[in-house]
Amino acid sequence: MRLQIRHTTVFRYAESINEAYTEMRLRPLETAGQRCYRFSLVTEPRGEVMSYVDRYGNQVHHFDTLQSHEQVVVTASSDVETPAAFRPEFQELPPLDRYDFLAPTDYAPENGRIAEFAQRCLVKDDPHQTALGLMEAIYSGLKYDPGATDVKTRAPEVLELGRGVCQDFAHLMLAATRSLGIPSRYVSGYLYSPQIVSERKEAGIAVPDNAASHAWIDVYLEQRGWVSLDPTHNCEQSDEYVRVATGRDYADVPPTRGIYKGSAKERLEVRVEVRAAN
Repeated sequence: MRLQIRHTTVFRYAESINEAYTEMRLRPLETAGQRCYRFSLVTEPRGEVMSYVDRYGNQVHHFDTLQSHEQVVVTASSDVETPAAFRPEFQELPPLDRYDFLAPTDYAPENGRIAEFAQRCLVKDDPHQTALGLMEAIYSGLKYDPGATDVKTRAPEVLELGRGVCQDFAHLMLAATRSLGIPSRYVSGYLYSPQIVSERKEAGIAVPDNAASHAWIDVYLEQRGWVSLDPTHNCEQSDEYVRVATGRDYADVPPTRGIYKGSAKERLEVRVEVRAAN
């Protein structure tokens, strides 16, 4: 599927600040059949945008805004071709990656209740069916509720609340799969699904302007490699998904991260549009 994405981020400040440094992970990955034919990132005030690739293979764009300002607008535009399914070539998982994707993290820590929850889905000697069972259990056991959590919510709180958004579903599944010895990683990206947005609106669920932003996970299966699963919708990755970044949890792949000089409070606004190319 050919998709066009426009991701606009507005940083507003109550008073002037200066010397702001910003990193953004917004460029779609080139992986397993996904192709990014065009990507641009424009800042206002204008300035030089540089980039590097982090240890997980994500493209990170960064820029400085040195002059005094009360607002910065960043517009990222992408033109992407997505594969029918995520089918990467099989590769052995390097020891460092295996350690990273099995180790507990701040968002997906070791937790007794999560381990018990995961054990109920364990299919002996079949990690694939175990992962599918966990995905279904999280999908059916949690309620999608944008107002229940925030960006700092951790997996144990999600399980206790029984509700959250895609980031929370993903973190709970990360913690659960890792507790069973299945390496797993967090995936950030976009989801093109007008039908899901329409259904949520009809159900009275508040849908934010950045609803097209999405998070899911990959699990690593011996002799097969990475398999991409979405516990928010109980399905494998399809051509409606655009992969942007992967890491141990959300902390490795935030769309935006930065620092600035000044005492003014920052307010962040995000608008995401994903549409099928004509």
